[in-house]
Amino acid sequence: MPRLNILFVVSECVPFAKTGGLADVAGALPAALADRGHDVRIVMPRYRVTKKHPATRLDQVLVVPMGDGHAYGGVLQTRLPRSPGEQRRPDAPPLPTATVYFLEHDHFYDREGIYNDANGDFGDNLARYTFLSRGALELCSAIGFQPHIVHVQDWPTSLVPVYLNTLYRDGPLGGAASILTVHNLAYQGWFGRDSLPVTGLSLDTYHRGGLEREGSLNVLQGGLVNATVVSTVSPTYAVEIQTRDGGDGLDGLLRARGDTVGILNGIDENVWNPATDKHIAAHYSAKDLSGKAACKAALQREMGLAERPEVPILGLVTRLVQQKGIDIFVAALDRLLSEDLQVVVLGSGESWAEELFTRLSTTTPHFRSFIGMNEPLSHRIEAGADLFLMPSRYEPCGLNQMYSQRYGTLPVVRAVGGLDDTVDHFVTGFKFAELSGAALAQAVEWALHAYRHEPAQFRAMQLRAMRKPQGWNHACRQYEAMFRLAMARRRSELQR
Repeated sequence: MPRLNILFVVSECVPFAKTGGLADVAGALPAALADRGHDVRIVMPRYRVTKKHPATRLDQVLVVPMGDGHAYGGVLQTRLPRSPGEQRRPDAPPLPTATVYFLEHDHFYDREGIYNDANGDFGDNLARYTFLSRGALELCSAIGFQPHIVHVQDWPTSLVPVYLNTLYRDGPLGGAASILTVHNLAYQGWFGRDSLPVTGLSLDTYHRGGLEREGSLNVLQGGLVNATVVSTVSPTYAVEIQTRDGGDGLDGLLRARGDTVGILNGIDENVWNPATDKHIAAHYSAKDLSGKAACKAALQREMGLAERPEVPILGLVTRLVQQKGIDIFVAALDRLLSEDLQVVVLGSGESWAEELFTRLSTTTPHFRSFIGMNEPLSHRIEAGADLFLMPSRYEPCGLNQMYSQRYGTLPVVRAVGGLDDTVDHFVTGFKFAELSGAALAQAVEWALHAYRHEPAQFRAMQLRAMRKPQGWNHACRQYEAMFRLAMARRRSELQR
């Protein structure tokens, strides 16, 4: 495919800032596209957490029209780092990497949180992400970068397609096609109707076929209406969000578009590789699984569990929220804890769940939790556990089930979204359909039976899971095809 200029406008990106899977994709996909020869640029905020990463300050002052005036900011530049553990010949020429631009505005971004803090969502989020969205386009003009594709993710950058269809349509950037990828349709960017002036958009954009929904400003809806192409992160989720149950009120709009593309996420197979992972006690691979036993013993010691090699460990690494089915997990706990197994939980979220898991860690000898986020520990759980639980209500794609398969830790998942697309029942993991504690417990019992009574079958499943290709190569080819579609469609739109 001819070399493309691709602009990613993102609210978070690994390794600079992360709250969830969006950041993983925003770091891995641009890197993979750069490896394929495209000129890829990433624009994101200069959050406080990003300031530990070295970057070069550019000379220009960024001037961003907002409301009736302008906001001024700085721009810093760096490169997306190569993946740790990446295996290349010593004499191989260096591969290109994506260029990263941080938009600096300390009033908006120099805070402890990214979207929120302990008191909830930041009240000026619309202004913060207006500055990012419009600032990214102004930056392109300032540095002379002409993108063929502008790729945005979720509601925080959904104003970009709106701008490209309105304020920037007749300018140099107007020819760029826009891709809006939905990682989670439930987060839509709702604001009061009186906040529209912050965006600099006219009242002409505020209607039911644009930014208005139920008397409020809905940023994601505006992006879905205006994007050249809408995509999401798994084929099954693309279908689910067009149904009444899964569409969060936007299913009618998506059905009317009729063109939502579902492309399954990949994972960074250099970062998530048990043969090279720096965070785990011993390395192993599908050719030699012996190191996994050492990882299991090390996890038991770290979490204060009895060091018993024969007992299966069930891992759970997640946000402790209803979307992730944490209440379903709790409903199954009595039944699960009656089994001879060990449970390790890592995550944070709703206070009742944090309190319950903290209490169980002190009262139940075979249950341990770590409240908070701890990336190295998440690697050790993936390596040391035998089974990994994901009982999600909905899951646009999910990454942990793919990490688990890569580590020979068989996932037990609810058959929704990307979980259904990536796990084959009794082949590379275990699936259940009903959203209930009983169904979850039964699926875990199937897995425990295989672990204890069918070890050859369990080992064969582990090896099939570990050998699955789950990197970004296939996804990149699909994205390139979508880019061609979007560019052709944009040319057609501008000729009308």
